[in-house]
Amino acid sequence: MKRKIIPYNPKLKLLARKLRNNSTKSEITLWNQLKGKQFHGYAFHRQKPLLNFIVDFFCYDLLLVIELDGYTHQFEQTYEKDIKKQQELENMGLSVLRYTDNEVLTNLLGVVDEIERYIEQFEHTPQSPLKRGG
Repeated sequence: MKRKIIPYNPKLKLLARKLRNNSTKSEITLWNQLKGKQFHGYAFHRQKPLLNFIVDFFCYDLLLVIELDGYTHQFEQTYEKDIKKQQELENMGLSVLRYTDNEVLTNLLGVVDEIERYIEQFEHTPQSPLKRGG
């Protein structure tokens, strides 16, 4: 099956690289769980440009975006941008899981368990257009 192309703004590539080189503690912590196809064999990318946004983590095969929210995401203006970003990503057929920095740093096992539940549900959903091996 042909992969669906998810467009992105090429002007974001440089900023994405800069963000990868200046990761937060929570991003590093979660990345250590996701990198190198070690997480159930899925390839995750970090600071990935999608549409006109940069998402914290993205797995194409799962159609999954993972966002980590620091303290600035509590501000109304940032919160409203997050909602718009999530709606646009979901309109492209992507799922978005959100966690706070604090959740990742204090409950990494819980975060990982939730991502694993998403994968299990994704793999067992017959209408998933991009199932592994299919």
